[in-house]
Amino acid sequence: MSEKVDPAPREGITTRSNPRSVEDTLERLRTLLETKDIALFAVIDHSGEAERVGQHMPNTKLAIFGSPTAGTPLMVASPLSALDLPLKILMWEDESGTSFVSYNSPTYLASRHHLDDELTARIAGIDAIAEALTSP
Repeated sequence: MSEKVDPAPREGITTRSNPRSVEDTLERLRTLLETKDIALFAVIDHSGEAERVGQHMPNTKLAIFGSPTAGTPLMVASPLSALDLPLKILMWEDESGTSFVSYNSPTYLASRHHLDDELTARIAGIDAIAEALTSP
């Protein structure tokens, strides 16, 4: 099991140490989502965009993914949940090159949007996805 860490604690954000590079983690995420029939809607390459404008930041990519079957009932029950959906995982390195995976915890999202247990269960799988990404 990967270690949960929080190098800069933030309410509702789960951060896990990651033994892989950002690129390897992203490839692993693509494969995992494909096997689970979950759509990868976009990957935002924050560090690549920074480089494009002549700035530097450690390798940082945000993956946006989900399932309309799972997410639509949440947005119907709580329309503002669309601000946090689809789900996102941030794959990032700090200045020393240490790699992490961060995401909004399902319990935080449930509290933020007043979701019941049945609706929360629809997004709880992000914990297992993050575990699969960061386990050796």
